[in-house]
Amino acid sequence: MPGVATHLLAPVNRAAAAALTLPRTLPAAPGVALTFDDGPHPEGTPAILELLARHRATATFFVVGEQVRRRPALLLRIRAQGHQVALHGDRHRLQLRLGSNALIDDLRRGAAAIEDALGEPPRWHRPPYGIYSPPGLAATRAADLEPLLWSRWGKDWRRLTTPRRIAARATHGMLPGDVILLHDADFYSAPGSHLRTAAAVEIVLAELSRRKLCTVLPADVVARAHTG
Repeated sequence: MPGVATHLLAPVNRAAAAALTLPRTLPAAPGVALTFDDGPHPEGTPAILELLARHRATATFFVVGEQVRRRPALLLRIRAQGHQVALHGDRHRLQLRLGSNALIDDLRRGAAAIEDALGEPPRWHRPPYGIYSPPGLAATRAADLEPLLWSRWGKDWRRLTTPRRIAARATHGMLPGDVILLHDADFYSAPGSHLRTAAAVEIVLAELSRRKLCTVLPADVVARAHTG
């Protein structure tokens, strides 16, 4: 079985992710998947939703259970606008610091928060920091959750970055099937980072339009692959 070093590399290394059979891309997708971690956020999430609506784009929101319990109505808004809700954990904690029972409990509580808000459990999962521990990955799969990492990111959590840098990094070399990681909240990153992300998303969406690339949802891509 691949070791801990492989689990640490998986978010940014194609070979490490492949060794763990952790998807970083959606190979059959006709466009790119925009994903947002760490919400829902009272300011950041509505700002992103407004931008997506204006550009007729879709996204997947990997939400945190402790934030969902504070503002469940935002999850209903995300789904009502045609987006996908996925699990990022109940609390934003590195899996390597948690034991097996704590990992199982975190997944259970996070999934329950989503199900309480939406009436259905999540299907997709991404761990905090994109790092699975060996027992964390086992617990995720035992819970019938499908992992999804990313192939492009804007590093938008950084304190000194700018919207243009975020957008340039996120779209560099972008191809159909890419999964782009951004954050619609600043709960676990630099204060105010969600404001820079929102400004960057405007640039990213304009670049997608220029390259004639659509946005896709993981569930839709998988459904098409099964029926195609």
